[in-house]
Amino acid sequence: MADLKAAYMGITLSNPVIAGASELSSHMSSIRKIEDAGAGALVIKSLFEEQIQLERARFYEEQHQYDGINAEMLSVYPHMEHSGPTEHLMWVQKAKEAVSIPVIASLNAVNSETWVEWALRLEQTGVDGLELNFFANPELQEEEGAAIEKNQMSVVIGVIQAVKIPVSVKLSLFYTAPISVAKNFTRSGARGLVLFNRFFQPDIDVEKEAITIPLNLSSNTAHRLPLRYSGLLYGETDASLCASSGITDGLDVAKMLLAGADVVQVVSTLYRNKITQIGRIVEELGRWMDAKGYATLADFRGKMSRKNSADPWAYKRAQYVKLMLKPDPLKIIR
Repeated sequence: MADLKAAYMGITLSNPVIAGASELSSHMSSIRKIEDAGAGALVIKSLFEEQIQLERARFYEEQHQYDGINAEMLSVYPHMEHSGPTEHLMWVQKAKEAVSIPVIASLNAVNSETWVEWALRLEQTGVDGLELNFFANPELQEEEGAAIEKNQMSVVIGVIQAVKIPVSVKLSLFYTAPISVAKNFTRSGARGLVLFNRFFQPDIDVEKEAITIPLNLSSNTAHRLPLRYSGLLYGETDASLCASSGITDGLDVAKMLLAGADVVQVVSTLYRNKITQIGRIVEELGRWMDAKGYATLADFRGKMSRKNSADPWAYKRAQYVKLMLKPDPLKIIR
């Protein structure tokens, strides 16, 4: 029987299937189900800058709402340092204590000070690793792309210097040169690269003429982007590669590993097929490995990467040109 053990950022996993950050990892009952289903690890739902700042603002308001109520009493409460969204920290710690699989915290901040402060606080919960979730707000963006990237690199360096647990970066595809940026994150000290982040995008209800933000689960073809970039980055960086988006079954996982990924993250398929889908994914991957005669993941990981592929053009623009030069390239979809 195949050995599915995997390594991610130096953390040993029983298999390469990680339950990604979502509402499913914000409830104790579903967290236990994720472990029971056979996940190799789980990522706790992200802590956001907005949560931290909102709670601080509320705390300050509550502390000072009666200031000056009496001429001889400037304030009602003694000065206290606000601890931020302590509920999230307590939740992360409880989640870590409740399961035996590795638990990775996720942080999505804006200010450099927030990144470092809350990375340290999350580390103190006992988590095994930390995932940094970057997002550059496109609203009236005047800052140049290079400056945004430089700032994110400095955040990674600051966090890694502050914590002892391994740190990964969840990338978006909105960089001018994703491969270069990924390598730079690794040079900055990131132990893992998650390919890729899926951001919520607004939509418009034309009947109500109102902006909506629908929950869009990834399609089963969305895995082609992380597959391609896993294949391009394999052998080009020392960081662990985690493919994310559109991964629905065990054969999808096999594809990602063949391309060069070390592990995968799954979310949408758990909403569509319930948490027990994790067990089916792991079993299908194991059956595929047995049928192929692969004893371990290392036996085939990266076999179909750009570095090892027999087709030197498999990951390049030439494939697009080759398709377009066919007599009727769109026949398949008519």
